[in-house]
Amino acid sequence: MPRFSVNSKRMDPYRGFKFRLKIDNEYVVGLSKCGALKKSTEVVEFREGGDPSHSRKMPGLTKYEPITLEAGITFDSTFEDWANLVNNFKGDSSMSLAGFRKEFITLDVFNLQDVKIKSYVIYRPWVSEYQALPELNASENGVMIQTLTIQNEGWESDGVKEMAET
Repeated sequence: MPRFSVNSKRMDPYRGFKFRLKIDNEYVVGLSKCGALKKSTEVVEFREGGDPSHSRKMPGLTKYEPITLEAGITFDSTFEDWANLVNNFKGDSSMSLAGFRKEFITLDVFNLQDVKIKSYVIYRPWVSEYQALPELNASENGVMIQTLTIQNEGWESDGVKEMAET
């Protein structure tokens, strides 16, 4: 029995290490980690006057969790440029909030053959936290990673697109 309706020959789930993030229609260079896309909906409990022994539950507000992005430090200044739109070290008088919030960014997920299988559009993201440099240590040989935390107002998937056997 096929486990995937789009590709009926596929039996295994996709791997989580082939992805790219597109900001301003350009892929981010050196992206090594993307936090989970997570949302939760509050539960609103209420009781009806005619049924005092049981409470009812209905959905309340939906909250979208912040997304943490990590990228190796390269010549690409995408993270730093975006973070500087929200907070300027020169003070409030020289700061403009024009453009600090993107209309959307896109997370593309690929299969092992580098075929895009799924895309997520993340709406109205903006930078709430930026780490330009990790702790530096001369006795280690690790890669320098910069970290960006973005707030968002929702996301949606375009569904699985893969048709080839993988």
